Amino acid sequence: MHSKNFLLALIFLSLTMVFACGEDEPPAPGPEYDPTPFELVIPSHMPILEIPEDNPMTVEGVELGRRLFYDTKLHKHEEHACADCHIQSQSFTSGPAVLPHMNFGWYNNFLWNGKISGSLEEIMLFEVASFFETDLDKINSDENYPDLFFQAFGTQTATHELAAKALSQFERTLICSNSKFDRVVYENSEFFTDEELIGYELFFTEEGDCFHCHGGVLMTDNLFHNNGLDDTFNDIGYAAITGNDTDIGRFKTPSLRNIALTAPYMHDGRYATLEEVVNFYSEELKFSETIDPLMKNVHQGGVQLTEEEKSALVAFLKTLTDTTFINNPLFSNPF
Repeated sequence: MHSKNFLLALIFLSLTMVFACGEDEPPAPGPEYDPTPFELVIPSHMPILEIPEDNPMTVEGVELGRRLFYDTKLHKHEEHACADCHIQSQSFTSGPAVLPHMNFGWYNNFLWNGKISGSLEEIMLFEVASFFETDLDKINSDENYPDLFFQAFGTQTATHELAAKALSQFERTLICSNSKFDRVVYENSEFFTDEELIGYELFFTEEGDCFHCHGGVLMTDNLFHNNGLDDTFNDIGYAAITGNDTDIGRFKTPSLRNIALTAPYMHDGRYATLEEVVNFYSEELKFSETIDPLMKNVHQGGVQLTEEEKSALVAFLKTLTDTTFINNPLFSNPF
């Protein structure tokens, strides 16, 4: 009797082990989504930078944005990267059609004619979905991007919206704020030369009359002006977007930060040097029906500077160059 019970127990134990061995192993835990908050350092003299609640900055998001910025895979035919036109050594520009990418986090109007307005995410979405026509299948089949998107956003599936968010995070890090001008005016750690000081005073007074559009720490009012370049217009500028005749000839005010690095100048690149630009504002303004009221010296051709004053104004404009910005390795090609 005891032998029979022992045998039955042995059979039961054997069957239990067989079935136990046949059960599926529990799935291995997947990677954990745990992004690292990015600590964006805003210089004390720069404005407060608002970060969208739906796109908080993370180390992983910024790095993904930097890779996308430099990767030709973002382009439908893999022919261009953002960085091909936005070159770091030229303050992320490369010609008249390309406005510099710096301090974009504070802007709400984009492109020379204001085609896109709103948030940084909106202009980046335009770039990804419309300008580059990014092929998401290529991004999602790449050996690296699914993991990078997961680390940044918690999903391995790239979308135009997520790519735009990553690019926006990277763009918000592109802060240009360490020029001689900053160190003199805001940090009191350097001094202008005599010539630079004359140029500074011309710039910020009615005598040079630059400060109305290019005043403030960003060196742009982020608005649109007809600054007297022409009296007739082949390119009607902002009016092409608004449909208002009063906007004919108005174009976005570019920032003058790193202006010495971003030639040629104006929306059509008509001026090759800063000297030519200063000469234009001094004596070559043209009247038209939509001329900006700020250009009050148009009927005398401009502000009528002396040659010494022109040289001083150019000397001051060169103090707006931030060499740390164009050499920052955190903004450079990661490949």
